[in-house]
Amino acid sequence: MVPALSKALLLLAAALPFAHADNRKIESRSLNPCQANTSISATLFNVAFTPSNRSLDFDIEFVSTVSAKVNAEMELLVYGYSAMKEDLNPCDTKNNIEGMCPMSAGNIKVQSNLDISADIMSRIPGVAYTIPDLDAVVRIKVTDQATGEQIGCVEAELSNGHSVDQKAVAWVTAIIAVFGLVASAITSGLGHSNTAAHVAANAMSLFGYFQAQAFLGMCAVPLPPIVAAWTQNFQWSMGIIRVGFLQRMATWYQRATGGTPTTYLRQLAYISVEVQKKMKRGLDSLPMTKRAVYGINNAVGALAARSNSDSTNTQHSTNVVLHGIERVGFKAKIEPTNIFFTGYTFFVIFVIFVTIGVIAFKFICEGLVKAGKMKHDQFTDFRNGWRTVLKGILFRVILIGFPQMMVLGFWELTKRDSAGEVVLAVFTIVSMIAILGWASSKVVRIAQRSIIMHKNPAYILYSDPIALNKWGFLYVQFKATMYYFIIPVLGYTLVKAMFIGFAQGSGTAQAIALVIIEAGLLIGVSVLRPYMDKKTNGFNIAIAAVNFLSAIFFLVFTEVFKQPAIVTGVMGVIFFIYNAVFALVLLLMVLVSSGFAIFTKNPDTRYQPMRDDRGSFIKSQTQLTTELDALGATARGEGKGTHARLDDDDDAMSISSADQQRQLANKEGGFTEHYQPAPPRSPINPTGPSPYGSNGSVPSQAPPLYYNNHNVSPPASNGYGRTASLRSEQQQYRSANNSSPWQRGAGYDH
Repeated sequence: MVPALSKALLLLAAALPFAHADNRKIESRSLNPCQANTSISATLFNVAFTPSNRSLDFDIEFVSTVSAKVNAEMELLVYGYSAMKEDLNPCDTKNNIEGMCPMSAGNIKVQSNLDISADIMSRIPGVAYTIPDLDAVVRIKVTDQATGEQIGCVEAELSNGHSVDQKAVAWVTAIIAVFGLVASAITSGLGHSNTAAHVAANAMSLFGYFQAQAFLGMCAVPLPPIVAAWTQNFQWSMGIIRVGFLQRMATWYQRATGGTPTTYLRQLAYISVEVQKKMKRGLDSLPMTKRAVYGINNAVGALAARSNSDSTNTQHSTNVVLHGIERVGFKAKIEPTNIFFTGYTFFVIFVIFVTIGVIAFKFICEGLVKAGKMKHDQFTDFRNGWRTVLKGILFRVILIGFPQMMVLGFWELTKRDSAGEVVLAVFTIVSMIAILGWASSKVVRIAQRSIIMHKNPAYILYSDPIALNKWGFLYVQFKATMYYFIIPVLGYTLVKAMFIGFAQGSGTAQAIALVIIEAGLLIGVSVLRPYMDKKTNGFNIAIAAVNFLSAIFFLVFTEVFKQPAIVTGVMGVIFFIYNAVFALVLLLMVLVSSGFAIFTKNPDTRYQPMRDDRGSFIKSQTQLTTELDALGATARGEGKGTHARLDDDDDAMSISSADQQRQLANKEGGFTEHYQPAPPRSPINPTGPSPYGSNGSVPSQAPPLYYNNHNVSPPASNGYGRTASLRSEQQQYRSANNSSPWQRGAGYDH
């Protein structure tokens, strides 16, 4: 077993830089109980092993409630495998452990230096000094020499100073994700709508993957050290970022609104705070209810700890086990009672900075145009309709922050740190659900009207610049026929956040729920393939598959299958490897696509036109390439200033006859010249029989062609003033070139 384990560890350590021999060290600074009714509790524990001189230095202070001659057994567990076991007799002159021969009740201080034999040194794998987040534990069991009864059990987690939890990883992932979103916005402003849609879709999916990794770290599942460290890299996406003055502000706000903040970070000198990693084997034999009582007693004892450090010599030390969201906050050096306020504050700051950035960019563009440094036709749509664009960007920001605020808000409702924070949580949850729910219903209503009026959901969704800029963030990443898929995605996020936030008391329940939820999403995106093209579908299916696999791993980490500890340890290493590789691939893909979008003259050439013909709806009709369509536009006298804006308001969208459309065009033609110059033509023929009733209502007996016959071409395109011969000519042209473009796309030809 040992050679196999060594080979597995070597595979991971091969890419790591090996430290110099005299700099290698394994140390531990925390001691945790592994027995329910232990008679030994530590107040200070510092142990360091230096292989260069084979010395084991330890400085320990603990409280004992028994007086007797004792024996001690020390066991080294590496990834759950028992690598070494030694018997220690404190009264042996070779060991020379002061204060334990015999052990007496009260405060005991032990300071010693032991020489480790060459035989023991040879049994320690070299990778133990370099592998990140070493999963190694030293367990010491103390027994009474007279009775043989075990009176205490403590264990220390070892660290070699290497970890995959690196600030550089968090910064790089955050910068690339934000760069993708900014690149899509700039590309859209330059008129490359196809590229902007692809980059934005991939950047949002990447951001979603990061949040999914953060969700896993927030689960109350006992995690291997390397898994806890890896998921910690993505907690910035949840707003879990330590800033000194924000922590002071959070503490002040909590106290001002009737709360009592925790002070764990300031009491580390005399309380033992343990971030939950794995279930204590010594507690496995206890019933679940007793385990829960044991943990509650520890937490209550910690809260009752006196804040005067001078009294630490006379009081029993307390042990606090933090799991889930509290574990994540503590590792980020944030007090548990400050976690919600920290995440909420960063979300508000993000909204403010985005708003200021958009406004500043507007005035910068205007200044550059006036100074002659930028062409007048650059960012024209943004400069003239920047308020609408700003609304759409703020909606997208709310969509990005939705997972973060749902998890933290639901969790705050269970913790109730203060009345003020509960009010913030309720307001945030209700407002964000209402905003995104209303926006989603708006998209559905617009698409349904487009189907009724034009036999195509993409017509109004993409031809109206106001609807596209304001609500496009909800549907541009999907095929036109799957405009509604944002609703299942929001439901998936909401249900997932509810289990993470509300079920912090049961990691097993969270793991089982995640497996079911992730499986549902994976099946949905694999069967429906709702995204805009094959590449985007593949991108998102891969993310869903990895999230589902991670959920299965977390179910194993709960130890519901009672697997050996070494299996859990090895699976933790595998979890890190495949997620690290996958994250790197996603980052490179988003980085490359964003770079091409910004630095390429015509980035749209990298992408195939969408099959739902959204490009023809977005572009001006005068920009179409066929001579017949150009001739039709000339015959109609179309030009700039004649566009009838298809507003997304309910009243304006009730237009159902060609006469009303012409009146609207004449009325608003000069008002919207900064939008698309000419509208794409509806497949409804105004000169033919109207599919609507005489009063403009839609007859219930006339379902649209969109649902009836995929092979029947709709009537000829709308042509104001077009002659019969020209219409006949167009019909002959389209007959010779397969079905109508209104059917060729939007998923009709599948």
